[in-house]
Amino acid sequence: MTDLRDVLGQQRYEQGFTDPEGQTRTVHADYAVQGDTRIILHVEADPALRGTGAAGAFMQSLAEHARAEGLKLAPRCSYAVVWLKRNRQYDDVVA
Repeated sequence: MTDLRDVLGQQRYEQGFTDPEGQTRTVHADYAVQGDTRIILHVEADPALRGTGAAGAFMQSLAEHARAEGLKLAPRCSYAVVWLKRNRQYDDVVA
């Protein structure tokens, strides 16, 4: 797993994970900015990572990043909505 990156020019968070064959693949979230809130529009894992838990690990990294940076997350993507509802320990970062 690589560190979470904020690709500002693309308004996208990315993180690399190793797939079952040993290749580094990416999970990403596209977002919109509204002040200190990041509206999570879409979360997507590379197909080779699906079912490996990488998307959940990515969401955890994203929530911890938001907390550390004093940001709020407003999920619009269904995956992000469900993940944040299931992980109530991150309620403080939900807008």
